Amino acid sequence: QVQLVESGGGLVQPGESLRLSCAASGLNLAGYAVAWFRQAPGKEREGVSCENPSTGDLNYADSVKGRFAVSRDNAKNTGYLQMDTLKPEDTAVYYCATDLICGSNWYKAPTYHYWGQGTQVTVSA
Repeated sequence: QVQLVESGGGLVQPGESLRLSCAASGLNLAGYAVAWFRQAPGKEREGVSCENPSTGDLNYADSVKGRFAVSRDNAKNTGYLQMDTLKPEDTAVYYCATDLICGSNWYKAPTYHYWGQGTQVTVSA
C-alpha cells in the first residue's frame, strides 16, 4: 500500500522560509517523479513543481521560480520542498504526489496516481 505523508507546514511571516517533507512508503521514490501542488481556499489545485532525477525533468511554476527548490533523500525515501522568501499569496494546503513521470502535463493533478493528505502553509504578518 502506497502512502505519502507531508509534514513541515506552519505559520510564518512574509519573507521567511519553510521546508516541507514528503515521506513515502510502499514504493521506492528513487524510481518515481515527485510533484508538489497547492490549493488555496476557493481555488483550483495548482502545480508547484515536479522533478524526476532519473529522467532529468525539473519543473517549477512561474510563481515560485527562484524561491522554491525541490530535493530528495533516497536513503530516507523522502522528497522535500524548500520554500524561501514566502509571500502571503503562497498560503495554501500543500500536497505531494508521485507517479512514474512528470511529463508535459506535470502541472495537472490527474497526472499523478498517489497523493499525500496535505499540510497547511500560512504566510501572514
